[in-house]
Amino acid sequence: MTDSVGKALGPGLGASATGEGVRRRRWVKRAALGLAVLVVAGVGGGWAVYAKLSNNITADDAAARELEQYERERPTALVRGAQNILLIGSDTRAGDGNAQYGRDLGSERSDTTILLHLAANRRSATAVSLPRDLMVDIPGCRQSDGSRSEPVFAMFNHAFQVGGSACTIRTVEKLTDIRIDHHVVVDFSGFKEMVDAVDGVQVCLKEPIDDKAAKLKLPAGKVGLDGEQALGYVRARKSLGDGSDTERMERQQRFLAALVGKMQSNDVLLNPAKLYPVLDAATSSLTTDPELASLRGMYQLVRGLRDIPTERVQFLTVPRESYVYDTNRDQLVEPEAEKLFARLRADRPVAVARNTPGNGPETDRKTDGKGNSSPANGDPSPANGDASPAPTFHGNTAAEHTCE
Repeated sequence: MTDSVGKALGPGLGASATGEGVRRRRWVKRAALGLAVLVVAGVGGGWAVYAKLSNNITADDAAARELEQYERERPTALVRGAQNILLIGSDTRAGDGNAQYGRDLGSERSDTTILLHLAANRRSATAVSLPRDLMVDIPGCRQSDGSRSEPVFAMFNHAFQVGGSACTIRTVEKLTDIRIDHHVVVDFSGFKEMVDAVDGVQVCLKEPIDDKAAKLKLPAGKVGLDGEQALGYVRARKSLGDGSDTERMERQQRFLAALVGKMQSNDVLLNPAKLYPVLDAATSSLTTDPELASLRGMYQLVRGLRDIPTERVQFLTVPRESYVYDTNRDQLVEPEAEKLFARLRADRPVAVARNTPGNGPETDRKTDGKGNSSPANGDPSPANGDASPAPTFHGNTAAEHTCE
């Protein structure tokens, strides 16, 4: 969601921790899942509705074929059950609803790319933003005309322009040595529809916004954003803060945290009138790998996520600094970046804190989203047996509320 949230080649709890509170939350969520089934079965007639929602999702078959050709050079998954999903935001102007955001130049770039790591025990989720201006090695990729590009050292978002989602995945795997299990791509229009489907998302603004380029004018304080406003909010750059891509990525992360909270709310889960539009908008806005391109595939992915507390849904940006030869570009900060990638590869916990200076790890501690220290991931005994404290990176969690 940097300049967008994107569609591939056309491509975010409850009460007390008492036993009674936990049982109540589980009952509510099971009821919500049952309600989802009733909605699918009852709105317009069972199978037809299921088929419609399932067929809404576009399967990225071309990327699957391309990745299969390079299977031998791809990283091996190290921890069974852990999942790494690449979320790609495309700035395409092609397709319904996208032309109003600029002229279609015949190409698209990934202005937003997030590596989402789901722990094998499904007790935490970590979303790592990869800057579009990061200088990386991009492998030779199949282009839209069938030809092959030459390997090049260039800005990260150039990979999507050259070879779409497959090229982006191969670039990320080369950069991180992390196996990408799934990918999801969303465009401008799809992002707006998702926000509107949940009746908007509330954000907290320290200062008023008046950005003519983003067509966005908002007061300070708590503000509810509809889809169009939300798109302007996550795309705006020069008129907000210091105008840096760093601040925009952090703003996008805060918005995703708010969206996660809204999606988990009973107002959505237990309201049939809202649940079906959300399902319809979500499926219509996605291009995914073939394995995810059905309601069953998506359900298999998210079923283990429903009990992750918002304080364990973490957002951070990969440690990076200005590129040594061009201050308008980025490069990784080492060894901090490799420390992050290594822990994700091994499914070992990382932690985030807003008061951590810079983009690298600070100390071996964890905050609860409110500045209070706690064990890594709130879980001193991760599934892989690693009880060592987690390094803390600059970031935030879905539980944080900047207005409070």
